[in-house]
Amino acid sequence: MNKIITISRQFGSGGRELGCRLADQLGAAYYDQEIIIEISKRTRLSEQYIQNVMEKRPYIAYPITVAHSFSLPANDINFQMNLEIFQTQKQIIEEMAGKSDCIFVGRCADYILRDREPFRIFVYADMDSRIERCRQRASAEEHLSDREIRHNIEQIDRNRARYYSFHTDQKWGDRANYDMCLNTSRFELKQLTRMLAAFLS
Repeated sequence: MNKIITISRQFGSGGRELGCRLADQLGAAYYDQEIIIEISKRTRLSEQYIQNVMEKRPYIAYPITVAHSFSLPANDINFQMNLEIFQTQKQIIEEMAGKSDCIFVGRCADYILRDREPFRIFVYADMDSRIERCRQRASAEEHLSDREIRHNIEQIDRNRARYYSFHTDQKWGDRANYDMCLNTSRFELKQLTRMLAAFLS
């Protein structure tokens, strides 16, 4: 059976970079943005639209006349599209996992591939470290205050948590759902990658 590693991460924690570096160290396939590109090809939806959908919990617009009934409106096109995207994502992830050793970043891959028993990692960091990492990655045109960066980080994490909870019925970031939780606050990602690769080899 292929070795499968899934990485869930707080925004600004360096989880994406860690996953990419780890894939190079282990000689494994790396899947992140590649999943969105493939969904776009299969659904003919724009990559930006798909990315926005995947960062949020599907929205159910109940009509005013719903009263005490909370059944799903059959004509809620946006909600149905969200579910369709997730099902396409699920199919693609399962196909990719069957090809070779691989690392998935986000995309609910830890839950989707649970029957394949992946090694599930959650990457987190303290807020100061996340703000600093965001500053290092920002373009020269960005001039956000620490308060604004913090707000963006918290909003993205809330969206990820809601999306994950909706599709998995599990709590995003709950250590009980992962095999390893990594705090990147005190480590250089290169150093942490070498340590993690040695552990997983």
